[in-house]
Amino acid sequence: MLDLEVVPERSLGNEQWEFALGMPLAQAIAILQKHCRIIKNVQVLYSEQTPLGHDLILNLTQDGIKLLFDAANQRLKVIEVYDLSKVKLKYCGVHFNSQAISPTIEQIDQSFGATHPGVYNAAEQLFHLNFRGLSFSFQLDSWNEAPKYEIPHGAMVKRMHIYTGNNLQETRAPVMPLACFLGNIFAESVDVLRDAAGPVGLKLRLLTAGCGPGVMADSKVRSLERSIYFGDSCQDVLSALGSPHKVFYKSEDKMKIHSPSPHKQVPSKCNDYFFNYFTLGVDILFHSATHLVKKFVLHTNYPGHYNFNIYNRCDFKIPLVIKKEGADSQTVDCLLTTNSKWDQIQELLGHPMEKPVVLHRSSSANNTNPFGSTFCFGLQRMIFEVMQNNHIASVTLYGAHRTASQTRLESSSSSH
Repeated sequence: MLDLEVVPERSLGNEQWEFALGMPLAQAIAILQKHCRIIKNVQVLYSEQTPLGHDLILNLTQDGIKLLFDAANQRLKVIEVYDLSKVKLKYCGVHFNSQAISPTIEQIDQSFGATHPGVYNAAEQLFHLNFRGLSFSFQLDSWNEAPKYEIPHGAMVKRMHIYTGNNLQETRAPVMPLACFLGNIFAESVDVLRDAAGPVGLKLRLLTAGCGPGVMADSKVRSLERSIYFGDSCQDVLSALGSPHKVFYKSEDKMKIHSPSPHKQVPSKCNDYFFNYFTLGVDILFHSATHLVKKFVLHTNYPGHYNFNIYNRCDFKIPLVIKKEGADSQTVDCLLTTNSKWDQIQELLGHPMEKPVVLHRSSSANNTNPFGSTFCFGLQRMIFEVMQNNHIASVTLYGAHRTASQTRLESSSSSH
């Protein structure tokens, strides 16, 4: 049985690990994987058709705990303990729930002190007692008539919630705490830079936990902007973003068969390679001979996709200039985002002329893919990988052949 410390408005954990509000989904899953011998039977609950309409939930069935993540930013929003008989809980080092101590209203009063009167919910038949960042729900089904303010003696806690703020119904996932950076950089947003012909690069707003001189306690979250372009060298990318989490060399180009006269292409002695930035949700492909940027891949990390939980969700924005048909031929500025669906994109960019390429991912050790195939459509030097629920799994950007100096010169001249 887990023995956990409750920290209102912050976390639930022990000396080895901690589920902290604002924690990225990938870090919570990493904790569960590391302690899989102790924390067993974990369910991942999500809406297959409307993944943005409902929280993404990790349900620790053996321990009676649910971790609720915001569907959009995939950070921990609420920690719920729904079965207190399966876990030991303490506050400030003193147990208020264990096999020997029942979580009655008297015990909660003794452990947490006074607060505002409770609120009765007739539909749930539960009495909610709220502290800042913490609430307890008491079962009152043995009483015929609910009291107005005072919870009856002996009432037992049925559920407990840890969250940010004063209102569980209106709470949002907080910003990522410093303890979750672990030496990584994260992308607050990624803007696609474009010219008249198509994408030319990325502008990334990055977050990192910087330290003041000498003292670790002075550390704070720092925000910085970096831009990278097609044609940049791998040294340019390393100086802008730091070392990648992984370098992946392409063993074969499975899309080559769709290019003109693939049999005439001379096999390369070297392979193109990716820089994988998992916490940014971005891959960067370099040419094997020139070592210049060829492509960017932006990942949305939707549940129900084969690559789910490999990348953090990339919050990208792609600006579009749409020409309206008519005598005056006006142009309208539009924006594609991580949350855009394929039918919305087609309304803006038009329907692709060619049929999609069907992509069936599987590992070399196991050829099964329980999530099914995805479909790749090409429009305006962008390839959209579309899931069966109409959401975008990834966007691949590829640029015109140009040197990095040309791209940077054009970008700087357009900004003046």
